[in-house]
Amino acid sequence: MTNLEIVLNMLAETSTTEISKVRKPKNFNQNKKVAKEGGSVAGNARVDIESRTGRKVITSKTAKALNLLVKK
Repeated sequence: MTNLEIVLNMLAETSTTEISKVRKPKNFNQNKKVAKEGGSVAGNARVDIESRTGRKVITSKTAKALNLLVKK
């Protein structure tokens, strides 16, 4: 996972938390909808970054594999 992937993951989690605080979901289906909305925020950010840089954000590398590349 790259730093950008981690940041987008944090954005999805934080967005979901904030939406949940406002909406106060009461059951699984409401929570599921809130989670999708939070993920959508990060998904939109990812698409925007990719369109501006011309590069994919998501990598198949794990954090451990990326760490080994940095050390070399």
